[in-house]
Amino acid sequence: MTRPSVAPESERKGPRRWWLRLWGRLGEDIQAVFDRDPAARSVAEVLFLYPGLHAVTMHRFAHRLWTGGHPFLARLVSQASRAVTGIEIHPGATIGRRFVIDHGMGVVIGETTEIGDDVMLYQGVTLGGTSLKKQKRHPTLGDRVVVGAGAKVLGAVVVGSGARVGAGAVVVKDVPAGSTVVGLAGRVIDEHVPGAPALSLALEESGVDQAVRVIEVLFERVQQLEERFIGDDATETIVLVPSLVQGAGI
Repeated sequence: MTRPSVAPESERKGPRRWWLRLWGRLGEDIQAVFDRDPAARSVAEVLFLYPGLHAVTMHRFAHRLWTGGHPFLARLVSQASRAVTGIEIHPGATIGRRFVIDHGMGVVIGETTEIGDDVMLYQGVTLGGTSLKKQKRHPTLGDRVVVGAGAKVLGAVVVGSGARVGAGAVVVKDVPAGSTVVGLAGRVIDEHVPGAPALSLALEESGVDQAVRVIEVLFERVQQLEERFIGDDATETIVLVPSLVQGAGI
């Protein structure tokens, strides 16, 4: 899969001073909160009472220190942000524009993570690594990706633009653009052309997918027992049960 083009902030520099760019990013981030959180009521509320915004703003400052050759100061800022917000973003992570962390408690973003524009994370999300080598070991998220509460995206995987990762999902493989991923195995249940609407139910109801899998395993086990102790005559009766489940819309 082709990796989404996520340009580092150091490559997005214009003629203005970096602190003016930081101020401009803050305005965009505040507007992004209004666009994605109907509970936001005023600029003052978002500016002073949204820990996700605080964490993102402090990260942009820490990332500037990191790329400027001041790793200790960068880590110091990131640790202060973690203590205040409960959100841990390594200063080496590359984050795009209009990035929103909703609620945010427990979010962890690793050093080599790359995040595109207009991405949204919910509380408890981990963008973690699976390697001890000093190399690209954290995820790459394309533009407009949404990651549900408690989801874990691990390793140097690519989550394509417009993809949605369901609440509680564990993703260890690349995710196609525009698709929806749910479950502990992180399997794709809905794949779309980029820009097309995706299933929103999976983001909050990933437990249904897990329940269906448990039922499927139970049916398989019951059928094995029927064939072992009763014989092939029981096959016709047991096959009817999965069809009833499908008919019920589970």
